[in-house]
Amino acid sequence: MIIKSASLDIVCGVTSTLPDTGRPEIAFAGKSNVGKSSLINGLMNRKALARTSAQPGKTQTINFYLVNETFYLVDLPGYGYTTASVAVRESWGRMIEEYLHTSENLKAVFLLLDIRHEPSANDVQMYNWILEMGYQPVIIATKLDKIKRSQVQKQLKLIRTTLGMSAAEGRIFPYSAQTKDGRDQIWDYMETLL
Repeated sequence: MIIKSASLDIVCGVTSTLPDTGRPEIAFAGKSNVGKSSLINGLMNRKALARTSAQPGKTQTINFYLVNETFYLVDLPGYGYTTASVAVRESWGRMIEEYLHTSENLKAVFLLLDIRHEPSANDVQMYNWILEMGYQPVIIATKLDKIKRSQVQKQLKLIRTTLGMSAAEGRIFPYSAQTKDGRDQIWDYMETLL
């Protein structure tokens, strides 16, 4: 995919009405520190389109990035390691649920997991929740550069087993924000959705 333009177009907070963009949308979900913003920046070949932070939980809104004036990448609030109160986290959960439940334009949900670790209870819950909403989550296993090549297949199998994915169901794309390994494969798949 040739990126001609990319911009943060719509930001929805807890009290916002979700937009009907009229364009295809691809959403990204994941734990607060899994690298959603880094992935979006990597896909767009930009350093700071999506704000990254050393402090987990920076994305507290649903952010719609308009790409080539034709479709949206949608960054959902992170879950897990955050200093926000339980009430605030619950409001984010309701916001994500409403988006997944009501978007007329959502083509796929990508769930980002850290390839170094077994998916947490929160990850499994999010995976099952996305399934319940009627989507087959596409897994992006981030931080690929942090493990040895010889460990990749073992870690991917661990992810599949923990999530209860059969070999035939669902896709997993290993990805590194540092080296951009996996970027082209993710784009190739996204283009089939669009």
